[in-house]
Amino acid sequence: MELSCSRCHQTVQPADCFCPFCGLPQLVYTAETSAVPGQSDNWGAVARDANAVDWKTALRLALALSVPAGVLCAALTHVGLFGLLLIPGIAAWVVALYMRGQRAAWITIGAGARIGLVTGILGSWAAAFTTGIALYAMRFWLNQGKVFDDMWQNQISQGSQQLSTLGFDPQTIAATKLMMLSPEGRAASILFNICLLTLVILGLAVAGGALGARLLGRQRRPEN
Repeated sequence: MELSCSRCHQTVQPADCFCPFCGLPQLVYTAETSAVPGQSDNWGAVARDANAVDWKTALRLALALSVPAGVLCAALTHVGLFGLLLIPGIAAWVVALYMRGQRAAWITIGAGARIGLVTGILGSWAAAFTTGIALYAMRFWLNQGKVFDDMWQNQISQGSQQLSTLGFDPQTIAATKLMMLSPEGRAASILFNICLLTLVILGLAVAGGALGARLLGRQRRPEN
């Protein structure tokens, strides 16, 4: 008789302990065997759904690793992609530590992605908070306001020249330049950059968690 998974209804082999498609444990009761008191079966105490996440453990691991990673990411973004690549590595590390502490041999890619999402949320909050504090400190505590002003004016001038090269209307370019040089325009630009950094961190963290679950699950996935 052909067997199918009770969750995804895909065909499974009688010898499969887990569904090869969704990871649901395939528990089959047979009348010929019975459990011996005092002994545990092949599944231990209670079979665990590979798609479920123990959020108490996952949050503790994510909080311990993502907050320092977010601070480092905010500090290293000026050197290019190195700072951003730290986040998916941390998400994969959280998944690895989570799997090590669980009884199940593997978890699904969806569960790894959710753990990565939580890691990314915490890491992005830490990165955004660190970036805001650093900008405030450099301007008001370290008196680096003139450096920021000159840098911003140079960027706006270069952007205006590029727009002029592309054939934009001079009046539109002048109005845009005036708006960007205003305090409101500068604040909006900084806020946009922080939000963009947050979204990038979230995306990389989800990808890192899913990739970690994929690679580690392939190594530890039971064959029988």
